[in-house]
Amino acid sequence: MTLPALLFGFILSSAYGAAFHLWRGGGPGRLLLDLFLAWSGFALGQILGDSLEVSFGRLGSLHIGLATILSLAFLFVGYWLSKAPEKK
Repeated sequence: MTLPALLFGFILSSAYGAAFHLWRGGGPGRLLLDLFLAWSGFALGQILGDSLEVSFGRLGSLHIGLATILSLAFLFVGYWLSKAPEKK
């Protein structure tokens, strides 16, 4: 993976996390969680795309399609898990 692809993936996944945070709201801690989830999902999507040789939504050496799907999945699952009711 080239440095420009790495930087583009980082910027794209950061945009996913920031947009999700704007949509769902929350404080600074929630923003860090959303960014971490977006980065983690994007990285896993990139790794899976490389290992499975998926060509869906590929731009150069970056597997944008699969990485985007996993990034959004991580964000939604993380949001869902963080909204679990508190036990008293």
